[in-house]
Amino acid sequence: MDDGLAELRAKRMQELQGQYGGRDMEQQKQKQAQQERQQEMVNSILSQILDQNARARLNNLALVKPEKSKKVEQMLVQMAQRGQIVEQMNEQQLTELLGKISETSQKTTVKFERRRVMDSDSD
Repeated sequence: MDDGLAELRAKRMQELQGQYGGRDMEQQKQKQAQQERQQEMVNSILSQILDQNARARLNNLALVKPEKSKKVEQMLVQMAQRGQIVEQMNEQQLTELLGKISETSQKTTVKFERRRVMDSDSD
């Protein structure tokens, strides 16, 4: 009798885990699909506002500095949605924009100055 009860409990536990695991998988699939749709929308907007050379420049930036590339992509999409970009940007205009972004992002540097102790033995 205990064996039958243990089997039933084990079966029920597997069923419950399967149900909850299935929900998690579905949620992950939905999130992934939503991310893909957003990326397609961004790519569509970028293809409209950037010419071929500028797009290649942005892709090269993505290989070297992915975080900066995402930031620039978001900024370009926002500018396009606000109507700030009227015609397609060429590579030179994108380079100027990247330069402005680099100027605004300040790099902080830390400089250590070591104190020198004056020892009578260090003469």
